[in-house]
Amino acid sequence: MSMPSGSVFLRSVAALCLAAVLPASCGAALKGPDGTDPGSIQTGLAAYYADSLQGKKTASGTPYDKNALTAAHRTLPFGTIVEVTNLANRRTVRVEINDRGPFGDNDRIIDLSRAAAERIDMIAAGIAKVRVEVVQAPSD
Repeated sequence: MSMPSGSVFLRSVAALCLAAVLPASCGAALKGPDGTDPGSIQTGLAAYYADSLQGKKTASGTPYDKNALTAAHRTLPFGTIVEVTNLANRRTVRVEINDRGPFGDNDRIIDLSRAAAERIDMIAAGIAKVRVEVVQAPSD
């Protein structure tokens, strides 16, 4: 079996090193295999639930309460506490993940309850660029 030439080998090693380092340096990168470790961060868009969903069952089985500090996320386990920061005004709110979504828009990373959206002053805009940081994993 022949070995690749020195320059081909070095380029391959360099590509592997970059593949390992780049995701960790990106703003939307998540720690851990599924992004549930405290300190894991995502950046993207947030929207909030319509008032008409008040009382409807969420994916976790609890009814949606527009006055509670809750949110929907596609992958974070139910019970995860995240801090959501509105990047336009730096206001923050901590919410518990109790539903799945958002769906239909890959730019949106979280849907907030009305109370949470009010806390970060995004009601008028309806959507906001946010930073979502895992604060606490759910207790088993």
